[in-house]
Amino acid sequence: MSLDTSIRQFQSYLSNERRLSRLTVANYGRDLERLCDFCRRRGITDWQGLDPAHLRLHVGQLHQGGLSGRSIQRHLSAVRSFYRYLLRERVVTRDPAAGIGAPKSGRRLPKSLSADEATRLVEIAASDETAVRDRALLELLYSSGLRLAEVCALNRDDLLADGTVRVSGKGSKVRVVPVGKSALAALEKWFAERSRWAAPGETAVFLSPRGRRLSGRDVERIVAHRARAQGIGQPVHPHMLRHSFASHVLESSGDLRAVQEMLGHASIATTQVYTHLDFQHLAKVYDQAHPRARKRKPSGTR
Repeated sequence: MSLDTSIRQFQSYLSNERRLSRLTVANYGRDLERLCDFCRRRGITDWQGLDPAHLRLHVGQLHQGGLSGRSIQRHLSAVRSFYRYLLRERVVTRDPAAGIGAPKSGRRLPKSLSADEATRLVEIAASDETAVRDRALLELLYSSGLRLAEVCALNRDDLLADGTVRVSGKGSKVRVVPVGKSALAALEKWFAERSRWAAPGETAVFLSPRGRRLSGRDVERIVAHRARAQGIGQPVHPHMLRHSFASHVLESSGDLRAVQEMLGHASIATTQVYTHLDFQHLAKVYDQAHPRARKRKPSGTR
């Protein structure tokens, strides 16, 4: 079986059996195509022919090429998943990635907006239908911490009568998340305007003026445009609103488990990154407020 054929069959398995999103399947495919290119350059014609020495060389080349340790870890994760599939299908008899680790890299904390910046971003003046839609979109992203793909996939019946939203997250896992009062009010105003754009039978919550469901790229453009217009002094993307939601809820409540459930993280270890953001906030407040934390002026200065 050719290298390419095995990758295509693996992607089909991820889509049909694992029920992973198209974006995740595409990311696996890109990682494996990179490995496939390496194999071709080394004259390796089947996946059984790739051994640990080859894979260490490949990882070293990726590192020398500037790929971060985090990206290499993701790449190796894709390779391991692929070889588990090949072992199950009896295409290979061993996993060359076993025991191979990625170079360590510092953990990057996710960027988030301050509470004031987030409030300024979502408080768009409702001057026309587009502004009404954009405010509802931004309010919901910040209110409920939705992923980009999740907000794009929302249908009208996902907004429940009890003030919550039903979300289909990664791996088709469904969760129900609270929606804040401001977001509910903004959505109500949007639904009053939405009928002017919606085609008969259209179920999507957020639409373009042509009546089509907004794509991920559409939402990214809207968030970036509204951030600039509202005077936010840094580039803003939809995931930053998710980070802001998580860090602000944790900052106020300290309930890591609740934040994990609302974000839809499978492991609490993923959510724990926000404890670092929370600590940074507390440390900053301490440095500014505590008399023993403030730096003293050097002696002899006034």
